[in-house]
Amino acid sequence: MNTSLDVLRWLDLLQSSGYRLTTPRRAIVELMAGSQRALGPIEVFDLGRAGHPGLGLVTVYRTLEKLEELGLIERVHLPDGCHRYLRATHGHQHFLLCTTCGLVQTFAGDNLDPLTGRVSADTGFAINEHWLQLYGTCPDCRSHITNPSEP
Repeated sequence: MNTSLDVLRWLDLLQSSGYRLTTPRRAIVELMAGSQRALGPIEVFDLGRAGHPGLGLVTVYRTLEKLEELGLIERVHLPDGCHRYLRATHGHQHFLLCTTCGLVQTFAGDNLDPLTGRVSADTGFAINEHWLQLYGTCPDCRSHITNPSEP
């Protein structure tokens, strides 16, 4: 993953879709292109304001919306109903999402054909797509829970 090339490509796509390349938008693009975690809009706002105090929450929401529309980031849903965003994956991927720190790992190779075939037969639906997210706690967060005295 070459984050600096991704940032340039994302900025180019934003600009070609009519968005001005402001410093706050650049900060959001850099955060999202470089993150291995799924980030919520408030996290993006807080992290972005650390380096760019003029960043506004409306800019965060609008930029995330546009990045999603351009297929550069995708929304992941959490069990509590909130959502976060992460870099879009290439090809069909499923997600493992740490509910403690937001770390996301993708995985492929699942065979859901027996399940979707059974659901289709039971309901009469013609299933043409699926999306799978698994929630849990990553090894690093689990180790901190197991050893709470460690920083």
